[in-house]
Amino acid sequence: MANSPQAKKRARQNDQARRHNASLRSMVRTYLKRVDAAIEAGDVEAAKAAYASAVPVLDRITDKGIFHKNKAARHKSRLNARIKAMAA
Repeated sequence: MANSPQAKKRARQNDQARRHNASLRSMVRTYLKRVDAAIEAGDVEAAKAAYASAVPVLDRITDKGIFHKNKAARHKSRLNARIKAMAA
């Protein structure tokens, strides 16, 4: 347990940041699930629209340092490949 005032404050700040970051990660997962659901349903236009709304969210989360840039790129690449395969 934190004993010094400084350590107590850092513990509070870390807990607050952890909860905030968890909320943002959950939001990103929701956007990705919307794209997956549209792909599974076979609706190309809905999948493209869901993908277009998910990409800026992924990019923002990456800029904040919550996701690594390669993780975001991997998600975008795989989703886009699935959408293109579905359209072809």
